[in-house]
Amino acid sequence: MKFNAKTISGWALTILLAVFLIGLSAGGKFTEWEGKADMMNKLGWDIPTIKNIGYVEVAVTILFLIPQTAFLGAILLTGYLGGAIATHVRIHDDFTTPLIMGILVWVTLALRQPGVFRMAFGSFLPPSKETPQSTTLSS
Repeated sequence: MKFNAKTISGWALTILLAVFLIGLSAGGKFTEWEGKADMMNKLGWDIPTIKNIGYVEVAVTILFLIPQTAFLGAILLTGYLGGAIATHVRIHDDFTTPLIMGILVWVTLALRQPGVFRMAFGSFLPPSKETPQSTTLSS
């Protein structure tokens, strides 16, 4: 694996994202704190369900951290964060944080695996040095 500034930046942002998702977000789903029941009730979730949501959050984040499953993890995190956005929209709450997190998932993956940029924006990007140019046969 080739390490350059983009790859290192991608991994640094990935680690920060994972710390937030596993440490802060999922961690809050597993621990007891004052006002948790009221907040979860406002969001429309009971405590046992929110713990199960926390397990899903940890699992898909771990998939995102593993290079071989990172793309699948990004897809699953997108779905997970889409659910978070829907939960906040339903109660007319601010949904900026899960939206930004979803964008960061793909930016960090694209920094770690540049092929993601090419796949998403291929027709808008200049040809890659790694991708051979198409050639035409002449007679």
